[in-house]
Amino acid sequence: MHNHVIHTMEPTFIYKLVQSQTPIPESLPDKLPLSELDASSGFIHLSTAKQIPGTLKHFFGAEDKVYVLRIKYTTVEKDIKWEDPNAQVCGERGGEGFFPHLYNGGRLGSAEIDSVVVWERKGSWDEALKTAEAWLI
Repeated sequence: MHNHVIHTMEPTFIYKLVQSQTPIPESLPDKLPLSELDASSGFIHLSTAKQIPGTLKHFFGAEDKVYVLRIKYTTVEKDIKWEDPNAQVCGERGGEGFFPHLYNGGRLGSAEIDSVVVWERKGSWDEALKTAEAWLI
């Protein structure tokens, strides 16, 4: 079975969720520190706008605040592999499709990131997601 799929519609942006314990500076460096998961996986885990609710639920359910990094797809496209998360160490994510994984030596910083927002959870992530609908394109 192949881990790659041909996409006929590429996203405009893809996203990286970052725990609030790893503050994102206002002036972005060339390279942000890698999460433990990204460092151990050998690539940077990213999500499409449609995959963000599931990513929040699976990995950030206990967080009160997350940083959301928006990355213009065309700036990282050559280093993206679309992979099935069921074949990865991140566990069962059935029904959410293939995820964009960035294989560029762990570089994610000022050259790749379009913008950054902070979301705060109020009970659930639903309110933050609703507020961010126009930004999640």
